[in-house]
Amino acid sequence: MDVLFSIFCIITTAVSLLFLLFSALVLRIFIGKSLRNPNYHPVVGTVFGQLFYYNRLYDYQTKLAKKHKTSRLLAPDQSEIYTTEPRIIEYILKTNFSNYSKGQYNQDIWSDLFGQGIFVVDGETWRQQRKLASVEFSTRVLRDFSCSVFRKNAAKLVTTIYGFSKNNQVFDVQALLMRCTLDSIFKVGFGVDLDCLQGSNAEGNEFIKAFDDSNEIVYWRYVDPFWKLKRYLDIGGEANLKRNIKFIHNFVDKVIRTKREHMEKEQHSNNKEDILSRFLVESKKDPGTMTDEYLRDIILSFMIAGKDTTANTLSWFIYILCKNPLIQEKIAQEVRKVTISPQNEEASVNNFIQSITDEALEEMHYLHATLTETLRLYPAVPVDGRCADTDDTLPDGFKLRKGDGVYYMAYAMGRMQYIWGDDAQEFKPERWLKNGMFQLQSPFKFVAFNAGPRTCLGKDFAYRQMKIVSAALLNFFRFRLSDETTNVTYRTMFTLHISGSLNIHAVPRTEPPSFSIDGFSPTKALQPSTETCMQAEAVS
Repeated sequence: MDVLFSIFCIITTAVSLLFLLFSALVLRIFIGKSLRNPNYHPVVGTVFGQLFYYNRLYDYQTKLAKKHKTSRLLAPDQSEIYTTEPRIIEYILKTNFSNYSKGQYNQDIWSDLFGQGIFVVDGETWRQQRKLASVEFSTRVLRDFSCSVFRKNAAKLVTTIYGFSKNNQVFDVQALLMRCTLDSIFKVGFGVDLDCLQGSNAEGNEFIKAFDDSNEIVYWRYVDPFWKLKRYLDIGGEANLKRNIKFIHNFVDKVIRTKREHMEKEQHSNNKEDILSRFLVESKKDPGTMTDEYLRDIILSFMIAGKDTTANTLSWFIYILCKNPLIQEKIAQEVRKVTISPQNEEASVNNFIQSITDEALEEMHYLHATLTETLRLYPAVPVDGRCADTDDTLPDGFKLRKGDGVYYMAYAMGRMQYIWGDDAQEFKPERWLKNGMFQLQSPFKFVAFNAGPRTCLGKDFAYRQMKIVSAALLNFFRFRLSDETTNVTYRTMFTLHISGSLNIHAVPRTEPPSFSIDGFSPTKALQPSTETCMQAEAVS
């Protein structure tokens, strides 16, 4: 009886503590938030209420945005303003840029994974990283190197898909695209051949799985009121996150040390093509600031910018083309028109890839428009935001207080008729064309690459990679879904992954004379040894 009584007391105490914690949380959420003050945006719920719609979160936000262009969700210490209005977005990202930062709330959530990387920091630290990255991204050496990497991996991808096509096999195109972009970002970012498409790299794939799982766990913090308590107690997802981050940091630190040692041995070589090598050269000018930890944080930021976003967009792009075969054919015709001469109709993969020059890419207006339309409806980052550093009044006349967050919903914006017209939910590449030429729209209504001073530095790189891969795939194959009734949706995380797999068939348009690329062949690509790369597929 004494044992039962002790257990009862422990359970009662635990329940009481949880009740007190919950009551305190509720009070913090609702007190001092000007619930009925007409000077503030209408309240539509709390941030934790999003938990009930988590699996369809961005569609839930779209539904709310159709009722209120801008509204509030209450959080413990502040209000979170969610908007689709371009004028408000322009105000916080450009006009009054200096009054808005990432904010402590967002930094607390992200800093465990990304440390002091460019996506997390503000102020002078951000300006230093932005300036350095801007210089490096503008170099011709990095541009040429990255394009050569993109072309080589696009050729490998074509060869791999041909192996599936030849055997009439269904395959998960998102998994393949994820592996392709993994190989590219590791080579361009670290100078490392991960080689996920052809071979196996157990440690590299473990790194990718840990990185993607951490991305999802960190995003969950936005709807979990007890994540800090879980982190303190080292339980649940927070315990997994801690283990993942330790592995991630050790992996990147090892890459940096190895690269530094290699560069010391090759002091007289000017072959500094990858981003890490170029940052290491700069670190010698200021070793006190640009420590290995500092470099690690920068590199991890490039990882999420260059790995997920491109693969995700290409996956949605292929899905849309399967649903719209006419658009698929129009792109293929454009690609062949600007790349293949009549004398080169039966070009090998290598020859065709080399024909995708910078000049050819510039002429692919319809392809560019289709990729952009994909990003309008399926933005790589569906929600992003800033935090008010002082009290302010937004362009719509409503006020917000210091510490309030302002989040712009790119996914919802693509579906707003007041922004894009009555056909907002239609996939229509022509909306980006005028007399057959691609036309830019305001970056404050098309925010897929952010806007203002924090506009994505890798925008041009992303388009080049996506156009090279798309041109290669559509020149050689027609794609169709393996099951037209499949309900394709997203996973809720920082970037817009397709949930599960995207299974398709690829039908060759013609069979080139050669599908062998520098020793890479369909047979090799499909060997069981690539199973270790499926860890990347498991989180795609």
